[in-house]
Amino acid sequence: MALKVAVFLSCVLGMSTLTLEEPEDGGKHWVVIVAGSNGWYNYRHQADACHAYQIVHQNGIPDEQIVVMMYDDIAYSDDNPTKGIIINRPNGTDVYKGVLKDYTNKDVTPDTFLAVLRGDAEAVKNKGSGKVLQSGPKDHVFVYFTDHGGPGILAFPDDDLKVQHLNKTIRYMYHHKKYQKMVFYIEACESGSMMENLPDDINGRFEKRNPPQAVCVSKEAHQHQSCDASISHMKVMQFQGSKRNSSTPISLPPVDHYDLTPSPDVPLAIMKRKLMATNDFYEAKAIVKEMKAHLEARQLIQESMHKIMFVITGSKEHANKILSSRLSLRNYDCYESAMDHFKKHCFNWHNPLYEYALRQLYALVNVCETGYPVDRIQLAMDEVCLG
Repeated sequence: MALKVAVFLSCVLGMSTLTLEEPEDGGKHWVVIVAGSNGWYNYRHQADACHAYQIVHQNGIPDEQIVVMMYDDIAYSDDNPTKGIIINRPNGTDVYKGVLKDYTNKDVTPDTFLAVLRGDAEAVKNKGSGKVLQSGPKDHVFVYFTDHGGPGILAFPDDDLKVQHLNKTIRYMYHHKKYQKMVFYIEACESGSMMENLPDDINGRFEKRNPPQAVCVSKEAHQHQSCDASISHMKVMQFQGSKRNSSTPISLPPVDHYDLTPSPDVPLAIMKRKLMATNDFYEAKAIVKEMKAHLEARQLIQESMHKIMFVITGSKEHANKILSSRLSLRNYDCYESAMDHFKKHCFNWHNPLYEYALRQLYALVNVCETGYPVDRIQLAMDEVCLG
């Protein structure tokens, strides 16, 4: 049975009232929660990660079976009007109090994350809590990741998790019987691209009675993917614990007005609110300057990618065709080389000013899949970005 990718559009971390069947044969629940960003403009990622912890903790999963990775620079940020408190919805309760902090700050990296999944305690012995998954063949594993993403990558504060490295780790977990059933819930742009090309045998083409099963749960509505027939009908709470602690319920008051903002526009929306709230001339002037810088950076990134495509193709028509397509990622070597070159020589999206560059990476997928050689792509970048 081949591994399939499911698309759930509801916010599964809020489904705390569903009933639960425990893992088969006395297995345990294991949970890995990751907020892959830092900075006040990315508040939502750590807020959602904290809320995820509160859900699984209150559902009875012991802390020794939960691993939390978050930069932890939000609760006491100078921008936070309620020091020490984080909420993940309007008028919500504090989700920061009591949250685990296994790996924070510079320890929030792709290498740490993959070591945690592999159960490689040696690789993280000098980092954070040193806690890793100690799951086995009877266990359910739930992995929640929230941050920015692009084709074939998930962003961390200073680095990127690439799809081939994640796939290698999932294969390792499968072959070393690290789970009976495993769910990845990835809340990031282009999240579906992280699970599209897992090998067909990962979900049990071997002759086994109860082969391990895994499923990716993404919030990418446009991804055309199907569900594994068995695991997709399971209740989400079969991965999030069952024992409710009624003495400290998570309050979910009604939200009267949903003020929704597209992810790339969040920094500008926050700046606008700061501008409207201040009566200080010099502060307002600084905010306007910052807004202008963000808008100019976005325009520069778009124009640069258009120029790069023109230099590569030698034709405005072909460049426009590349920029209007959305091809599936298959040529990983070309794409990763092009992407790394773009980040190093054009725009490093780990700089908050250039975060919008992630939205342009699809064009590099397209030129690689169209057959343009990587050296030609890199030379075009050098001409546009360095010339």
